[in-house]
Formats: sequence, structure tokens, C-alpha cells
Amino acid sequence: MSSAESTPDLSPVSPPKSSSRGRWRSIGVLAVLALAILALLSQGLLHSLNYFETVDQVLAKRASLGTEVIRLEGVVKPGTITRTSSGASFVVTGSGDHQVYVVAHGSPPQLFQANIPVVVVGHFTTATSLTFDGTQILVKHTASYIAAHPARVKAPNGSVR
Repeated sequence: MSSAESTPDLSPVSPPKSSSRGRWRSIGVLAVLALAILALLSQGLLHSLNYFETVDQVLAKRASLGTEVIRLEGVVKPGTITRTSSGASFVVTGSGDHQVYVVAHGSPPQLFQANIPVVVVGHFTTATSLTFDGTQILVKHTASYIAAHPARVKAPNGSVR
């Protein structure tokens, strides 16, 4: 064997040309993945937002709501609160004469009283009923906030809680 045959060729070799078809395929796959991730994130964010409907809005689109679970916002009408064995019943009002009768299950929050704004989570009992079946009542402030700031939280009727 000669010395030329035993010495390996160490001269640089140019890399093979990549096809533009393969590059475009990779870009396409990455674009589809990015769009899929964006779609999942946007849907997740949109479904995690909790909006509420006012009494006026609910009554305006009553026929299309049916028995869908919503958050109903209104002011508790004075003189309508009745404690029941399963929770409380009361009327929430909107502007003018708009009002909805609410039957709420579970204990109302400590700050629950007449003449305050509340949000009730629930649904109408039937597609045409004006009786709202509530599963949760939400009020604006907690008891610890009121204890720390007794002069700041007043109901529209002037009482301090």
C-alpha cells in the first residue's frame, strides 16, 4: 500500500444544498402550531372571563337566554327579603320598574341586605319565567374590609355595615 492511499483526504467538503421545499414545510408546521396555541389561549381567556348581566339587559333578551346559567346584577329591593330554610328569596331591581324575583339557595353573605347591589349566579327556572334560581350571591365588600373601614361602606339607605 502506498503512502498516498493511507492518508485520508482532509479537504473541506461543502454541505449538501437543502431543498427549499423542506424549509417551507418546516415554516408551515411552525405557523400551524403557533396558530393552534394562539387559538387555545384566546378561547381559554374568553371563557374564563365572568361577565354579569343587569336586570334591564336580562329582561331585554329574556327569550334568548332560556335557562342558561348567568350572573344577574341588580339592587336588592327593600322589604322583599325572606329567609328560607334553603337560603333567601328577594327581588332585584334594575332601572324603572324592571325587577326579577330571586330564590337563592345557600347562606347569603354576611353583608347581604336590602338596598345594596348584588350579583346572583344562577338561571331562570323556565324559559319564560321571571323567577331566577340562584346558587350564589355576591356582594362588593367583605366583613374584614368593613371592620377595618367602618365609615366607608354605607348602603344607599344610609345604614353603615
